Amino acid sequence: MTADSVPKRTPLYDVHFQLHARLIPFGGWDMPVSYSGIIEEHLRVRSHAGLFDVSHMGEVEIHGPQAEAAVQYLTLNDVRVLEDYQLQYSALCNESGGLIDDITVCRLAADRFLLIINAGNIDKDFSWIQQHLPAGAEATNLSDQKALLALQGPDAETILQRLTSAVLPELGYYHANVASVAGIETLISRLGYTGEDGFELMIDGQHAVTLWQAIMEAGRAETILPVGLGARDTLRLEARYLLYGVDMDESNTPFEVGLNWLIRLDKGPFIGRDALIRTKAEGVRQRLVGFVLKGRGIARSHYRVMDGETPIGTVTSGTMSPSLERAIGTAFVPQAYTKIGSEFTVEVRNNAVSAEVVRAPFVPRQVKRS
Repeated sequence: MTADSVPKRTPLYDVHFQLHARLIPFGGWDMPVSYSGIIEEHLRVRSHAGLFDVSHMGEVEIHGPQAEAAVQYLTLNDVRVLEDYQLQYSALCNESGGLIDDITVCRLAADRFLLIINAGNIDKDFSWIQQHLPAGAEATNLSDQKALLALQGPDAETILQRLTSAVLPELGYYHANVASVAGIETLISRLGYTGEDGFELMIDGQHAVTLWQAIMEAGRAETILPVGLGARDTLRLEARYLLYGVDMDESNTPFEVGLNWLIRLDKGPFIGRDALIRTKAEGVRQRLVGFVLKGRGIARSHYRVMDGETPIGTVTSGTMSPSLERAIGTAFVPQAYTKIGSEFTVEVRNNAVSAEVVRAPFVPRQVKRS
């Protein structure tokens, strides 16, 4: 085993070990997949609150007098509309319009932007960013210095408010604030990956254990649970959030996966713009849809989607929804099968199981919109 193949550990690894978490390799990291069980953790987030270690995510700061121009050129969305400490969902594309990564962008100041990137893409993204920076902008990879915790669920605000003087009801969705949380300077962002209201808390890595323990203690009355990647995946699928490397990669354009709403073709030059203009004009042959199985079985990634005996597509994500108690999934299918109510079958262990295309999300999102 080479040094590069040894999984990394977040600052909370020992905490996970002490909690008897089941650990798995994920995106180059040793991460907890579950503690008390995926279904219990999932339902606790939907009903009360759960705390996630997402310190495997990457953080890249772009700064300098040309920082805004740099982020504008690198990403699909229009960062000029952002106020300080406002965030937006966005993506990096290559020259062919293929998705390098989906990211979150936060404007920290006129000349400072923070990009949150996927764990398995940290090195790739940082190299891409450095290659395409204009003069007057610099990038710093903060990923090894920072820890990121996610507190999610209907009780998240109540729990976090016990630890900070920041007025959390005034913090809008996709907005952030720097405040003391349990005595630790924290970038508090109101967003998440579960479909529930909640917060992501970025701190210096040396404070991760202290903040984790403070939140778990503050949420005792609400029966808060630590939550692993297993429930994070079922929660995000119910909310129809995409997972990079599973639902999309560089072979897909934003139009295929439903991220065309991110694209601002009128904002001026950006990487992939010309290719995306052509794709918009020509249309795409396949699109990602959400479906429910009408028969027994669970659709898994890479299962074939069929029309009779003819393969027409591939499942990307699939699970048994703990909230709905039925099998759900996403799949790439031809345009003719993308309308709500369209039917096909999914090949589940050599059995053709009927499926129906449904609206997104599977479970209504409870995020705070104001």
